[in-house]
Amino acid sequence: MINFWNTYRESIIYGLIVVGSVLLLLVATKYLIRWLIGKAKKKYPNDEHHRISLVGRILKILWVVLGLIALSFVFISEDKYDIATKNFEIILYVGFVLIFTIIGASIVEALFARTIKKTTASGGDPTSYKFLRYLSVFGVYFIGAILATLAFPALRGIAQTALGGAGILALVIGVASQEALANLIGGVFIIAFKPFRVGDVIKITDDLVGTVTDITLRHTIIRNYQNKMIVIPNAIINKEKVTNYDLDEKKICQWIEIGISYDSDIDLAKKIMKEECEAHPNLFDNRSNQDLRNGVPLVIVRVTNLGDSSITIRAWAWAWDYASAFVMKCELYESIKKRFDAEGVEIPFPHRTLVFKKDKNELKVD
Repeated sequence: MINFWNTYRESIIYGLIVVGSVLLLLVATKYLIRWLIGKAKKKYPNDEHHRISLVGRILKILWVVLGLIALSFVFISEDKYDIATKNFEIILYVGFVLIFTIIGASIVEALFARTIKKTTASGGDPTSYKFLRYLSVFGVYFIGAILATLAFPALRGIAQTALGGAGILALVIGVASQEALANLIGGVFIIAFKPFRVGDVIKITDDLVGTVTDITLRHTIIRNYQNKMIVIPNAIINKEKVTNYDLDEKKICQWIEIGISYDSDIDLAKKIMKEECEAHPNLFDNRSNQDLRNGVPLVIVRVTNLGDSSITIRAWAWAWDYASAFVMKCELYESIKKRFDAEGVEIPFPHRTLVFKKDKNELKVD
């Protein structure tokens, strides 16, 4: 035993120092992350703090890996010390680049989050800040990936080229035909030309109507009236015809169209529709002073079509926004239908005549 100690004393002491250092770093990291999360929760109680926990996990893995590399010096020959040292330095460099990248992205996101919160509270438009937040965070991760690549000699040339102006231009040209860049460019166009903003109610198709909740580098998120989140790539949404109910003015002229039979009294039907529209609480007076002087009615009702089996009557009713217009339309259809039933105005519906052939035996002729 004494001979074993005398022979391997330096290696044993070195190994104990390495293991002790790793354990000390693990414990220190644990308490440091716990303290940082506690401080963050006090300052931002409504936010989640996944990145702090992620940094803690990366640090713990880094200490263990570095400790194993340090312990490997005990078991390898001296001629391989240079290789082990180089691996130690590469892992240490990449680990800290990864940690500082995550910290940098967190700082950028926190700064933009404060700006977005202040802008929203003051009634401003946060759309540009939300998009720039995604773009800035992507830029931080991109730079971190390039710096990490510099640690590997085989990839160093690619990283140095990408960091140069020519490299970035070549990268953009190379990806120009890809869908990812098309979505990115689409997002930039949305932010630059502002066909819609976060908080606007838009309509892309008859079934796709909702409120814009976010515009990212890749896609636009819409919350429809079933409270479902719909994700649409920016490249696709830029090709579609988008109806924005909140662009410039929110007020909407809602059409109330109903078909009546040719036997019904047109004047009575028009009178019922006008009275029901004017009695609805969501209706507002959109007439100008000139219209009032000219005697333009609050709700205009006209016959718009003479169909095959019905006469189409349309009422023009104004509402403050899309939501109130939708509610008004639904309620007016119900109230007008009840008035029509009570006062004898018929709404036609299709009839089908069925002809049944007689039994073959009955068709025989004497």
